[in-house]
Formats: sequence, C-alpha cells, structure tokens
Amino acid sequence: MRALGIDPVDDTRQTFDGLLDAMSRPGTVQTVPSPADHAVVATLVDHEVTVATEDETLRSALSGQGRFEPADPASADIVHVREQDAVDVRECKRGSLVEPSDGATIIYRVETIAGGETDESTVTLQGPGVDGEAVLSVSLPDVALSELAEAQQDYPRGVDAIFAAADRVAAVPRSVSLEVA
Repeated sequence: MRALGIDPVDDTRQTFDGLLDAMSRPGTVQTVPSPADHAVVATLVDHEVTVATEDETLRSALSGQGRFEPADPASADIVHVREQDAVDVRECKRGSLVEPSDGATIIYRVETIAGGETDESTVTLQGPGVDGEAVLSVSLPDVALSELAEAQQDYPRGVDAIFAAADRVAAVPRSVSLEVA
C-alpha cells in the first residue's frame, strides 16, 4: 500500500489496533496513520472483499496489488464514501438474521470527528461498549447520519460505520443504536 503512503506492516498494524479500540468502544476517537480513510481501506481489504469507491487513488492502489474487486454500493462488502459521494447507506448490505456479519462496512471520509458536542452534526450512541451513552460529532450532513441510524434499526442486521478524518477514526458498529441530535 505504499502507493497510498501507507506502510503495509507498521501502518496497517497501527490502524488495526485503532479500529479494534474504536469498534469495541463506540464513540471514542482513535489515532491512526494519515490519511485515515486510506489506512482503513488498506487494512481491511483483501482479495476476497468487494469494494465500492469513487476514489481513483484507492482504486489504482488496490488494483496494483490485485486486491480491488469492484462492486456497487448496494452489494459491496466495503463502501468508501467521501463527503461529495452520494451513497444512501440504507441501500447497502445489512446482513441477515442468520448471518448479520454479511452487512457492509461503510468508511466515511470526513473533515472532522470529535468525541463530545461541537458545531458539527452530533449523534448519541448507546449499546455494547458504551458506558451509558456517548456523544460523537462528525462533519456529515444530518440526513446522512439519519440514514445511518435507520440502517441500524434492525439489529442484529445493519452496517458497521467508520468515520475517518486526517489521522483519526471513530466507529459505530451495527450493535449500537444512534440518535441524531
């Protein structure tokens, strides 16, 4: 993944550790190599995973390593979304009652994420890994966050969401409910 500026050993290991912390403690913000969205994709994608992305840099880097199996957002395992991309997360794979893990992982590239309230859109999280409730601010339109909340309503079905900004990530696994403030 050197084409993305990501060291294939050290950076992917650091990203994996950050993702593990973020997924196990939803709403917390973890530090990973920059750019975070590229580091996350480089860490999660292998030759068995389908990917939907409009990011030509990612497409080229993954193709160069034989790891790019393109798919549309409705059928992809990994959906990489930049702020300008129009993807309705409610149309992405959400798994089944028998195999909830077949739901997609959505990686949102955003400008900012922060634990707690800021001037950005805010979501309140509750569920496993959250002590009471957690507040997460993210620079996504409220409509995109509302679509994510709707996609999470059929637990254990749903999507896993990862927000990535610069060198930070935060996660909202399908087991967590969220309310847009």
